[in-house]
Parts: sequence; structure tokens; C-alpha cells
Amino acid sequence: MSERSVPPATRQSATRADRAHLIHPLQHPSEHQAPKIWVKGEGSIVTDIEGRTYLDALSGLWNVNIGHGRKELAAAAAAQMEQLAFMPCYTGASNLPAIELSERLAGLTYPSINRFFFTSGGAESTESSLKTARFYWKAVGRPDKWKVISREWAYHGVTLAAMSATGISAYWPMFEPRTPGFLHIPSPYPYYFNRAYERAGGAGSPGIAAANLLEEAIRKEGAETIAAFIAEPVQGAGGVIVPQEDYFGRIREICDRYEILFIADEVITGFGRTGKWFALDHWGVEPDIVNFAKGITSGYVPLGGIGVSDRIARAIDDVDVQHRFMHAYTYSGHPTTCAVALANLDYMERHDLVARAAETGAYLQARLKELEGHPHIGETRGLGMIAAIELVDDRTTRRQFDPSLRIGAKFQAQMTERGVWSRINGDRYFLAPPLTTTREEIDRIVEAAHTALARTFA
Repeated sequence: MSERSVPPATRQSATRADRAHLIHPLQHPSEHQAPKIWVKGEGSIVTDIEGRTYLDALSGLWNVNIGHGRKELAAAAAAQMEQLAFMPCYTGASNLPAIELSERLAGLTYPSINRFFFTSGGAESTESSLKTARFYWKAVGRPDKWKVISREWAYHGVTLAAMSATGISAYWPMFEPRTPGFLHIPSPYPYYFNRAYERAGGAGSPGIAAANLLEEAIRKEGAETIAAFIAEPVQGAGGVIVPQEDYFGRIREICDRYEILFIADEVITGFGRTGKWFALDHWGVEPDIVNFAKGITSGYVPLGGIGVSDRIARAIDDVDVQHRFMHAYTYSGHPTTCAVALANLDYMERHDLVARAAETGAYLQARLKELEGHPHIGETRGLGMIAAIELVDDRTTRRQFDPSLRIGAKFQAQMTERGVWSRINGDRYFLAPPLTTTREEIDRIVEAAHTALARTFA
């Protein structure tokens, strides 16, 4: 598909200006010779400066949950900017959109979480949750509890402390040394963990065994030093890793036993992505702190935050004034972004998008299973409207491709050629289209994948 493009001179000058003046996330000129310059989005379709259209199979960057071009959100931003674009929300002051949004979130998140601190995005949310965990233990007289346990393949952002919690090692080398006090345990990654556990003669549940790795790390390090365990319910950028069914129940038990706060990073999984408002509801588990961002505004404006349990909220309120919660961002509780978030939640509820994500997500997962007959598809996996295609060299042994072959990048290029836009991590191709995506659009993604596989391995 294509729409009217801009003149070639404009495209070329935009590219030259981009190269001359912009530093991009994950910047390297070798991967920026012919950048996509996006100019329009409508529903699940985005258009580049060349006039070519693509199905946005990753919702921007896991965040455009309600689809592109919804005029209601633009109108909400404009109306709030005309009335009160910004005033700070530091203690002693507030604004009506921030108040209304926090009250609204109390009705959507986990029952024990009723107080919220707002940020500008996911990494700031991670920083806030980590600092809040340390604050809590100091407030209750246990300052030695300051370390944090995360998991391999975790993604929690790339500001310095968040990067230290992130378990994807490619983000570390050029920014070392990392912040001290962060440990990583193996991911439950069922596709690889379950097979290895069985071959090692493990008895019982692989999910319980994977969760017990947390207990081993706590005992080794000393529970009296551990403040928190942080985990994504579904590991997103690390590979769309959905844990075993009994994994998080055991995690919650371990955190309770050793008095460790459980931080759920729901930056990707929150606000309907998995077919629930928040993903830990799939396993009947509540965290002590929840991180959120992305889907709260569907990416239309930057907004994130954390929600804390009632006991943590009491600790924040009960300290002496000289020990107050000295954590702050200029844009915390920004009235315009909060107004857009409210409009986004209105849109989701009006169109019943959480239930729709569960229903359409089941269709997405079922259609993707059709790809598993291919000799180089290890598995397809996901939950609701988030999924991954795992490409492997050998299905029987689950041997991975030599990275130098760049199989994932070749498959991605074939999908792009067929009008489907998304991202990869190694040889894992990601799918997380808007929650408004139709079955016909999912059919288009799967049909493109069949052809892309044939071309990649021709």
C-alpha cells in the first residue's frame, strides 16, 4: 500500500538534517543509512515520508494501545493546555487531572494499591520504584535492606539504576560500572528452561524450580540485605517470555517469607495488553509496587508512574518531616499528560478494549501457531495482544542460529517488505499490535510471516 509521498528533495533534506543533528536511541550510523521517517498514523496503519504504508505490528514501541490518530486524545490535550498547560505538583500543590487520574487508577489496579506517583515514562518509573523500596525499608528501621534482585532478559529501562536492573547485557558495556547492589537470576524462559530442567533430572514443576532460584539468591546474599525483587509479568524486550503458570504464585510466597518487596514492571503489560487491565491478574498475584507507562496514554504524550501498596503509602506519610520522601520530577502529575491519560482510559472503556484484547489476542495466538510447522520456528508464544516468533536453527535440539547469520534481521526485513513493521531481539520477532487491530489485520500479519519465512530460508 502507498499514499502520496512528499517531494524527493524534502525527503533527502530531512534525512540529511536528521543525520547532522539527531542522536537516536541505540544510535549507530551503520543502521541509519535510510531511516524511516514517519509522517502519519491512523488506527493500525502508519505512513512514512515516501508515502508507503505499514501495519504497525508493535504499537509504536509496545504503547499505542488504542491505535493511531484518535482525535479525542488530541482534543483533551488542547482543552487542558488552553485551561492550564502546566503547574508543578510538588507537595503543597496539586491539579484536577492528576487527582482524577490517581482516583481512577485506584479502581483499575490491584486492590491493595491506592496511591500513585507520576513520572514521564518507564525508566523514571523504575527509578522511582527502586528508590521507594529503599525509602520504605529505611522508614521502618531496616536500612540494611537496599539490594535489588532482577532477572536475565529483563528490561526495566536504561537510566543508570534501571539499566543495572535490566538483564540484557548488551546495554551495559559502554556505561560500566553499573550501580552496585543489583543481582540477576535466570529467567523462567519456558522454551529453554523447561527442557534443561527435565534433562537435568528435575522432579516436579519447572515453574516452581525457576521461582526457587530467587530463594537461592536471597539465601546466598542474605535476606536482611535485599530490598526488592523486580520482574515484568511477561518479559517484553527480552523475548516476550510468558512464565509457567505456577511461577508468580511461588515468587509471591518467597517475597513474603523473606520480607522482600515485589515490584511488578507493567510498563508493557499494563492497560489491557494481555487481556487484563494488569497482567499479574492472570495468576491471581498482587505486587507491593507496580510500574506503569506506555499504555496509560497510548503513547500520545509521555506519562508513567508507580502505584504503591497501602503499607508503603503509610510509611511515606508517617516519617518525620526531615526524613520526607525527597523524590521529585518537574513533570510529576503534569496536568496535560494526566488529562490525555483520562481521555485514553475513557476510550478504552467505551470500546471495551481490554475484553477485545483478550478475544482478538486469542485469535492472534492461534493464528501464529500455524507457523510452528516450519522447520525453523522453535515456537510462537504470547498472552493476549503480545507475542513472539522464535527462530531456531534446529527445532529438535532447540539450537540457536549463529548470530553472525543475522537470521532475525533478515526475517524482519522480509516482513517490512510485506508492509508489516516491528522489531526483533536476536532471532526473536515481536508482535504487539494495537488493541483495536482487526482479525483481518492479524490475518495479514500471519500471511506476511508465511511468505517471509519462505524467502528468508529460500
